Amino acid sequence: MSNIVLQVENLYKQYRLGLTGTGSLRDDIGSLWAKIRGKEDPNLKIGEANNRETIEGEYVWALQNINFEVKQGEVLGIIGKNGAGKSTLLKILSKVTAPTTGNIKIKGRIASLLEVGTGFHPELTGRENIFLNGAILGMTKNDIKSKLDEIIEFSGIGKYIDTPVKRYSSGMYVRLAFAVAAHLEPEILILDEVLAVGDAEFQKKCLGKMKDVAGEGRTVIFVSHNMDAVQSLCNTGIYLKNGTIVYQNTAKETVQKYLGSELSQKTKMEWKDKKLGDEVAELNYVRIIDENNNHIEHIQVGEKIGIEYEYTVKKEGYKPIPNIHFFTIKGEYVFIGGEDEKEHHGQVGTHTVVMWLPKDLLNTASYCVNIALSTLSPVIVHFNAIESLVFDVTEDLNKRGNEYVNEWPGVVRPKLDCKSTFKI
Repeated sequence: MSNIVLQVENLYKQYRLGLTGTGSLRDDIGSLWAKIRGKEDPNLKIGEANNRETIEGEYVWALQNINFEVKQGEVLGIIGKNGAGKSTLLKILSKVTAPTTGNIKIKGRIASLLEVGTGFHPELTGRENIFLNGAILGMTKNDIKSKLDEIIEFSGIGKYIDTPVKRYSSGMYVRLAFAVAAHLEPEILILDEVLAVGDAEFQKKCLGKMKDVAGEGRTVIFVSHNMDAVQSLCNTGIYLKNGTIVYQNTAKETVQKYLGSELSQKTKMEWKDKKLGDEVAELNYVRIIDENNNHIEHIQVGEKIGIEYEYTVKKEGYKPIPNIHFFTIKGEYVFIGGEDEKEHHGQVGTHTVVMWLPKDLLNTASYCVNIALSTLSPVIVHFNAIESLVFDVTEDLNKRGNEYVNEWPGVVRPKLDCKSTFKI
């Protein structure tokens, strides 16, 4: 493999919907016997699935025909929409789950930060989990001790290091998990959406540490919806769609391909046949409206717009709060908006919410909006429509009112209430 530390060949991952076996004792025994002999499962249907469609309503392909190589010291970014297969691929590379078929060759130890809490025992303290993770990586107790103070300091949760991690918040989980994964010196570091949880200061520390890890000659595989982070951190990129690799190139070229292919203009979306939600509430539709409550597709700088959505509550006993999440098309968080908790939000029936964005807020750019309904105590996300709205904000330069005609920097461009005085 020379300087290649990870090689993936003809990787497939198949799930059977609703069943754990094949549906017959004869086929189950045939599959088991083939596995024992190291042969291909005779009940696999490779080649019959396309674009993650089910086969006769039974099978779904999470990954199909995945092939790539990663070199020592390379930082690989894997991007794609939700459901593209990114997390499944990382779980296979991390040996959390096994591929259906295919070969993976790995040189060196792998440390992974996947979902919040993965790899931690909830009854153990933060300190004990550090030693547990180090032991799993094959490190000696003395090796782990030499890194202990550095890990605790980086995580910023030293006050709670001897508290069972089941009492940690999601942010504390990720802080400690990232510190452990990054400081125990694995040859390959795998990170899934590490920047999605935590404050801006910690996210900045994570990016800096990932750059340090790569600079030391170790390999990083990074999944994120933050396109700026992918472009600034990664050398190369893979764009996944429907479980297959549709593009591989430099990180910059891959991001450009993804943005141009996936995120087309979308100012209205409905959920009719296939509802989005849980047993408590479901989302019906979302759209962008103007001040006259009319659906609009073209938004100008300086225009007041509303994000309107309708949801149905099916079960009482919760206190859901409507909220929206604004991003630039590159994945930068612009803001989170939400309505205050009100009793009627959780009443059974159909609810319509409009969240108004004031005039002169958004700059010229492309934006994505996630629509959500969440209960805060305990935290339950009833639905979260990722990228349900995608739209451009444009500007008529003739209406700018000054002689400056170049691009206005920044994500937002509010008109400030300025007052000045003058004396001779």
